[in-house]
Amino acid sequence: MSSTVQPSPRVVILGAGFAALTAVRELRKRAPRTRITLVAPKAEFTYLPSLIWIPSGLRKGSDLILPLATFLKDHEVEFVAGRVTGVSEDGRTVLTDTGAVTNDALIIATGGRFIKKLPGIEHALTLCEGVASAEAIRDRVDAMQSGRIALGFGGNPNEPSAMRGGPMFELLFGLDTHLRQQGKRERIELTFFNAAAEPGKRLGEKAVSGLLAEMARRRIDTHLGHKPIGFSERGVDTEGGHVNADLILFMPGLTGPTWLENSTLPKSPGGFIQADEYCRVPGFERVFVAGDAGSFPGPDWLPKQAHMADLQAKAAVTNLLLAFQGLPPAAQPRPELVCIVDTLDAGILVYRDPKRSWLFPSLRIFHWAKRWFEMHYLKIFRS
Repeated sequence: MSSTVQPSPRVVILGAGFAALTAVRELRKRAPRTRITLVAPKAEFTYLPSLIWIPSGLRKGSDLILPLATFLKDHEVEFVAGRVTGVSEDGRTVLTDTGAVTNDALIIATGGRFIKKLPGIEHALTLCEGVASAEAIRDRVDAMQSGRIALGFGGNPNEPSAMRGGPMFELLFGLDTHLRQQGKRERIELTFFNAAAEPGKRLGEKAVSGLLAEMARRRIDTHLGHKPIGFSERGVDTEGGHVNADLILFMPGLTGPTWLENSTLPKSPGGFIQADEYCRVPGFERVFVAGDAGSFPGPDWLPKQAHMADLQAKAAVTNLLLAFQGLPPAAQPRPELVCIVDTLDAGILVYRDPKRSWLFPSLRIFHWAKRWFEMHYLKIFRS
């Protein structure tokens, strides 16, 4: 009597960012026989946290874009080049612009997108859109000999946690340091604008006062508590007046991926994929989400950052493997915010979890700690 060998389950992971690649590593380590397929437009990884260093020349774009061919081979991952356009068959089929991909389990880590609805948004540059945007900022700043740079960030009115303010504080302080090093700071003014009177509140009360004190120490102007209503070649218009600017650097709020509209996956009020406390997508068997694509239960300061995406990816893999065994989920990602607000030559360390909130003052060691972590993390993909 012959027996039929059942094929190993196929797990499809969407994306090539922090959450997706952490899921690959975790899954391969814990379930060596699992067939893994990664779907992304390109087989490359961009280390987004270091985009802040491109405008000053501390990093080049080529330093931060890493080909994944060796990583995928080492982890025995099938790669499908394509942009996700939808999900069907209760999550068992992923639709892409290069064809359909089926799965036995799905981890969605395609990231979110910026809300670009303000009139005149084309007059602003957005750092975290990628290397090209960071290089455009570098070129514009290098060309300036005098004038004013206005920097700010927005949010998602339907999802308080869907904002990315940390990189804008880093860009603000980093540009101040860079312009001083170039001898141009006396001729180029900096203004920070935000709809909130106390920007950065998600980092904790101590962080807000510390960041505002740092702005004052550096003689950075502020325009706070007034909602931006549009941009132009002349600057930023807000409900509280106009901010003159020769260069506008703005980080809009975040929402979910465009392709989400072409699926029946549940959406949060802010337009993200709804997740439960175990990173599962409610109502869909063996479908999980990690990183910026998802809306997760937790405190209103739950960060949209790489560290949290890694924690969510690890929890998703744990619960996926339990699901294959017919067991209930057990892993919940710990809400945790860890941020070094880099100033190019020093750094302010901010930490927050459900029980505590810390702010460590600006020290050179934190700048070097951020650079060390970058080197350590990228070793995974450079080896």
